[in-house]
Amino acid sequence: MEKRTFKNSIYGGIAQMTKALASPHRLEIIDLLAQGEKTVEAIAGEVGASVANASQHLQVLKQARLVNIRKQGHFVYYALSDPAVFMAWQSLRSLSIRQLPDVEKLVRDFRTDRHTLEGLSIDELLHRLESEQVVLVDVRPTDEYRMGHIPQALSAPPDGWDETFEHLPRTKEIIAYCRGPFCVYADEAVARLKSKGYRAFRLEAGFPDWQAQGLPVAILS
Repeated sequence: MEKRTFKNSIYGGIAQMTKALASPHRLEIIDLLAQGEKTVEAIAGEVGASVANASQHLQVLKQARLVNIRKQGHFVYYALSDPAVFMAWQSLRSLSIRQLPDVEKLVRDFRTDRHTLEGLSIDELLHRLESEQVVLVDVRPTDEYRMGHIPQALSAPPDGWDETFEHLPRTKEIIAYCRGPFCVYADEAVARLKSKGYRAFRLEAGFPDWQAQGLPVAILS
C-alpha cells in the first residue's frame, strides 16, 4: 500500500466515525449514556425525540461502533461501547466551551439567571468532603444513581426534591451534582436550595467525569 493510500484510508475511517457525532441529538445521547445504559424509550424521552427518531440516531452511533446493545426480553438497552467514547465527548465539550463564544455565553447566561455561576471543581469537592461540613446530593434520576454515584452522596431525584431538601441540615453547605456541565438538574436544584436559605453550590463536572478520573464509585445492586 502506498503512503498516500494508507493516509487517505486512515483519515477517511476516522472521518466516518466523527460524522456520527455531527448531530445535536447524538451528542446528547452520548452524554446521556455516559450515566449508564438506557432503553431507546428512555433515551427518546430524555432528548425530546420520538422513539423512531431516537432509534435512527442510535443505529448511526452503533454503526460507528460508539454504542453497544443488550437485549433483555422485549427491551433493547444501549450503552457506550468504550470509556474512550466519553473521553472523546469530554474533550469536545471542553473545547467547545473554550473556543466557541456562543456556547460559553449560553452556559454563563443560564447560570447567571439561576445564581449558579460559581461551580466547584472535583479537587475542591474532595477537599470540602474531608471537612465533613458539606452534604453531597446526586440530583440525577434514581436509575442513574443506582447504576453509579459518588460515595457519600444522597439520592435526590428531581421528582422528590421538595421532600429531600426539607431534611437537609442548614448548618452545612449543600453541593449538588448531576450529569455534567450541560446538565441543568444541578443548576435548578441549587437555585431551589438557595431560595430556601441553604448555602448551595453545584459541582462543575458530572458523575462520568468523577468516574473517568478513577475515583471511587458506589453502585446499588
